[in-house]
Parts: sequence; structure tokens; C-alpha cells
Amino acid sequence: MLKENFINYIRFEKRYSNNTVLAYEKDINQFCDYIFNEYQINSDSEINHDMVRSWMANLADNKVNSRSIKRKISALRSYFKFLIIENIIVKNPLLKLSIPKSKKRLPEFLSEDNMDYLLDGLDFNYDFSGVRDKLILEIFYHTGMRLSELVGLTDNSFDFYNQQIKIKGKRNKERIVPFTKGLENSINNYLIIRKKVILIEEQNQSFFVTEKGEKIYNKLVYRIVHSNLSKVSTLNKKSPHILRHTFATHMLNNGADINAIKELLGHSTLAATQIYTHNSIDKLKTIYKQAHPRA
Repeated sequence: MLKENFINYIRFEKRYSNNTVLAYEKDINQFCDYIFNEYQINSDSEINHDMVRSWMANLADNKVNSRSIKRKISALRSYFKFLIIENIIVKNPLLKLSIPKSKKRLPEFLSEDNMDYLLDGLDFNYDFSGVRDKLILEIFYHTGMRLSELVGLTDNSFDFYNQQIKIKGKRNKERIVPFTKGLENSINNYLIIRKKVILIEEQNQSFFVTEKGEKIYNKLVYRIVHSNLSKVSTLNKKSPHILRHTFATHMLNNGADINAIKELLGHSTLAATQIYTHNSIDKLKTIYKQAHPRA
């Protein structure tokens, strides 16, 4: 029951994303199963620091990577903080627990030439699917929004007078992102063909829809992006998030202030945005060689 209360707490009060809620629920269930099997303990109040350490060692022995362990510990921290709030326990068994450092992975991104070819060089059909698929790629690159944010767009998300999009991000936080005249033209072309060929029920306010007029879904968008990125890139990953990384990196390389990029991406802290500065070192080297008298 306590686990159910915690899940409701992070879903409805803390407004964690659905993916985070599902991951935390899975992690906590795994931990509780381990504690019961190893120590025959069913009560949260009996769990101590050494038991948590034992679970971490077990994860490492089973070749769970440090990044995943870090997330699982984060889930446990939140859970035990909740138990303290509810007066179920007095002391958090995760206090002073050292977490294994995970290697920082630099975000992959497409070059500007690859992006130009993706949007201007590929032959998209002029039917509904072709126009929609190209617009999906354009919106990802022009705004840096996440997959879930794109799927959640409605017709009311767009303010054509001010040329801006209202995006509902993580934990239902809203942000405003501008768009260009070129993107506006693509949006209008999509709306025209959507109206002509797709019968949409009145209650469906989704901006992007399938050929049947239903709300578009994550897996379909992923397939659209993966298929088209495969035509222009040899990157290992070809997900919508690559276009988000590409947006941020290109903005930074072309002189955008990192604080502005933070706001456009919807990051809660600047630290999350600073990973893109590493990708700009080649750009900095070029500028340095061009500008320094002794270079």
C-alpha cells in the first residue's frame, strides 16, 4: 500500500513523467524483492544502510551499469524521503551512501550539412504522410522539443500571430519557443493537406495524426525519425533525441547564449545544458586559430 501511495505521490503531486514513474516503480519493486529474498523483511522500517549496500553490490555483480544503478538509487532516495514525510521511518538508510560515478556520454548530433540534406535533399512525397513526416523532422530541429512534447502538441499549441509554440514539458511545465517563417509555411501546408484528406473527430485536438485521423503515438514518430536519419547519418543512435541534441549544439556553435538554450530546451538546471559545450570544442579551436596572433 505504501508503494502505491508513493507512486501516486510522484505521479500526481510531484508530476513526474510517466516514464520516470514506471522506472521508479520497477526499481523499488526490484529492491523490495531483493530485501525479502535475502533478509525475509517485509517492513520498510527494518531496512538499514548495509542492506542497501548489499543490493548495490548485487547489482554490480550482475553487470548492471553504473548509470542504471544511479537511477535505481535515485528512486530509492525519493521513496525513503516519502516514508519520512509520512512518519513511517525516522532515518533514511541511504544517507551517506556513495553512488558509483557513471561515465559522461557526450550527446551525439548531426552535422549542419547532414541536417541540410535531411530537410532539403531527401525526396519526401507530397501526400499526407510525406508532408507530415517532413514537418515532424523540421519541428524537432527548429525547436529542440522532446518526443513526448511533440506527440502532445495540439492545434492550440501554435500562436501564428506571435510565431511561437506553447510546449508542455516534464511535470506539465509550460514553455514558449519561437518558430521561423519557413517553419510556419510548412505548418500551414500540413494543416491544408490534413484538412483535405484526413477525417478528424471533433474531440481529437491532436496536431499530428495518423492516416486514420487518430492521435499520433511515440513508436510511430520514432520510426519516422529513425527511417529518415538512416538515409543521411551513420550515427549509432537515430532517435528523436538526436535532433534535440543537434538543435542545441548548432545553436551553441552559432553563438546562442547557453542560458537561452536552457530555456528553449526546458531544462530545470544549467548543468543539464552544459553537456553541449563539450561538443563545441572543435568550433572553439577553429575560432582560436583564426583569432589568436600566435596560432
